[in-house]
Amino acid sequence: METLKDLNSINNSPKILRKEIGLREAITLVIGMVIGSGIFFKPSIVFRNAGSPTLGILAWIAGGVITMASGLTIAEIAAAIPKTGGIFIYLKELYGEKSAFLFGWVQTVIYVPGAAAALAIVLATQATNFVPMSATAQKLFAILMLFVITIANVLSTKLSAKIQFVATIAKLIPIFGIIALGLIKGTAHSFSLPVGTAATGAGFGAAMLGTLWAYDGWVGVGNIAGELKNPKKDIPKSIIFGIIVIITVYVLFNLAIINVVPITKVISSNKVASDVATVLFGKSGSLIITAIILISIFGTLNGYLMTGVRIPFAMAQDKLLPFNKFLGKVHPKYRTPLNAFVFEVGLACLYVFSGSFDTLTDLVIFVLWIFFTMAVAGIFILRTKHKDLERPYKVPFYPVVPLVGVIGGIYILISTLMTDTSNAVIGLVITLIGLPVYWYIKKNK
Repeated sequence: METLKDLNSINNSPKILRKEIGLREAITLVIGMVIGSGIFFKPSIVFRNAGSPTLGILAWIAGGVITMASGLTIAEIAAAIPKTGGIFIYLKELYGEKSAFLFGWVQTVIYVPGAAAALAIVLATQATNFVPMSATAQKLFAILMLFVITIANVLSTKLSAKIQFVATIAKLIPIFGIIALGLIKGTAHSFSLPVGTAATGAGFGAAMLGTLWAYDGWVGVGNIAGELKNPKKDIPKSIIFGIIVIITVYVLFNLAIINVVPITKVISSNKVASDVATVLFGKSGSLIITAIILISIFGTLNGYLMTGVRIPFAMAQDKLLPFNKFLGKVHPKYRTPLNAFVFEVGLACLYVFSGSFDTLTDLVIFVLWIFFTMAVAGIFILRTKHKDLERPYKVPFYPVVPLVGVIGGIYILISTLMTDTSNAVIGLVITLIGLPVYWYIKKNK
């Protein structure tokens, strides 16, 4: 594994991004990327599928346990391979270049710009609650937000990390305020099972699936490993502590919801967080929630761009993308991946105008979970074939914990394949289209 032989000499290369992100920023990156808009909109779906308040809370806990198992496992891999690129690098070192390329291909061309476009549009849509905008104006506002975040990230990774820290704290404070008031002022009348609602195993499985989607995003911190001051220690710490905070917030927030609003209203409302805030704060409650959502999505968008752009950058530095000299270039003054940002944000702007972002990202979710599950399972390859690597952190209760993470990933894959078969198949086809590109790059490398 020649890419792991001398990490110190690699990190001192002029092509490497500046190491200036600390543990505090890494933790808020994990939290900020996961706690986006899902915390406000997912509860209704989860409780509706679960069939009862108690099972709904258990679904959030079960999803958190699976997420933590995956996080503890990936933390060992990330600490052993602390390089920019995250899952792309783990797949490359553990499974080979071709698997890594296919993952990076889907991320670079579809998921990163598509997710950024989707978040920017949601941000613009929420902003209309304060400033009315036409459909065209919303798209222009979304692009403006993409440019603002790009400029901040290009000028300084440290600046973008600080933005992430401030945005995460700014949304956690009011969320904890809602939790505290909800648990104190609520009546707990909503813990009874609604008439005509039955709790089933299939319903609980669907509820847990919904929570797993809500927990997604934390793995992105591995993408910036090369820019962390102490990646071997800080990546495990940021993942573990970040996920603990996320699970705590999700469980307590949902307890507060069902403590304030009757469960019949929770499962029928499409704006349950606003309903709760209205009960707690009066007419201004919905505006408070909208403001929190704006801050939350802005932070999530910053995190997605900050980490997502590192994947094409890492691929280009490994000469696994067309125009790799351009895309893999580090800005000589700011030491940031300027060209990779220009490419990804350019695609995101195209997706904003075309309105195709939701369709595109839905198509590749299944494929990305294949690669994520492979990454978690990679711990067995790491332990077997690369025993010589330094391990500042080891996953506890091996191999039980990794198996829980792998089983969770397989559950998501089977559920997605059964409920969204056409998108899963199309996503596989889009991924395989990357093979001719890979062969062309290898031929001309």
